[in-house]
Amino acid sequence: MMQQIISHTPLYVWAVLALLVYRGLLASRDREISLQKLWIVPVAMLWLSLSSMNGDGVLGGSVWGVWMVGLLAGAALAWKLDGGVRIVADRAAGTVFQRGSWVPLVLMLAIFVAKYAVAVVTAMHPETRDNVLFVVAVTSGFGLFSGMFVGRAARCVAAWLAQSDAAMA
Repeated sequence: MMQQIISHTPLYVWAVLALLVYRGLLASRDREISLQKLWIVPVAMLWLSLSSMNGDGVLGGSVWGVWMVGLLAGAALAWKLDGGVRIVADRAAGTVFQRGSWVPLVLMLAIFVAKYAVAVVTAMHPETRDNVLFVVAVTSGFGLFSGMFVGRAARCVAAWLAQSDAAMA
């Protein structure tokens, strides 16, 4: 069964996995990054998360509220967990220095595995799309994962803004 599932997976899915692993490995090293590039991964993860959403499903328009609750919870969690990590910002250069972390790789792989698993489950058992508990769990989970990336990026922007205020004072 696993062989059939994997063999029926489109090639672009494996390319996406390779890209996520590459970006995750980059995030594992200390680096200086511009504010524009800082948002590439969070926006990509938001897109991956939102690409699975269906406002016509069992939750109707409420799906967006469930996703948003997950997103806000993930952002708050990332802000809290990364709270002890010092972020060095250079307002003049428009960059922040980020310590390397394996967390982005783990989160990217978690999103990939979750999307893959949901696609397989819903292909094999289409009735799961009508299961409210399943849809709420998946939707809030995708929001939570995406929120972790947004929260981490928001902390960097906050450090950049705080450095600016301190330099002006």
